[in-house]
Amino acid sequence: MGMLLRLWDRLSIYLPVALMGVLALMSYWLVRNTPMFAAPPAQQALRHDPDYSMRRFTVRNFDAAGRLKNEMSGDRVQHYPDTDTLEIEQARIRGMGASGQITRASADRALSNADGSEVQLIGNARVVRDAASPGAPPLQLNSEFLHAFINDDRVRSHKPVTLLRGADRIEGGSLDYNDRDKVLELRGDVRAVLAPRGTTAAPRCRGGVPRGTTRR
Repeated sequence: MGMLLRLWDRLSIYLPVALMGVLALMSYWLVRNTPMFAAPPAQQALRHDPDYSMRRFTVRNFDAAGRLKNEMSGDRVQHYPDTDTLEIEQARIRGMGASGQITRASADRALSNADGSEVQLIGNARVVRDAASPGAPPLQLNSEFLHAFINDDRVRSHKPVTLLRGADRIEGGSLDYNDRDKVLELRGDVRAVLAPRGTTAAPRCRGGVPRGTTRR
């Protein structure tokens, strides 16, 4: 009995060391066998590269009630996800404004937002706006650049613009046209040829005195 007690006393001296060794081995085993989760990749900034393109396309946008808002078509379109814009070659656009009038636009190239409500027309740009009253001639705007806000019935340009409506012709160095208010603001060298009274005339001009005006 005395021998067993002496043996136990000796073993108890090394027991804490043995327990620490076992714990160290268990920790090492857990580290080796625990699955490692890869860190999520850092989000890279989007480059201005197209994510898809189409040829001979037509895109239509509808409102919440299912009514057609606008229609865009062209020879080729590319979508840029970083700006959510469309770049269209040989663009043709048809839109319905808030007042119900139809606007048609075309250009060699166009940049449009996702829903087609804001379009920049570049190269041989033309916007044709139907008249509010039946039988009246439409309003046509020609320029190398036109910025059309389809839903707001507004067109702007910082380049020379020609306005045609019936027999009326007005030219200016820049343009801000609001169809809802029927106000046309022209700046720069403004010139106009107006039809005689009693015929349909262009919207009232503001922002400069027409030069070289001729009344027939």
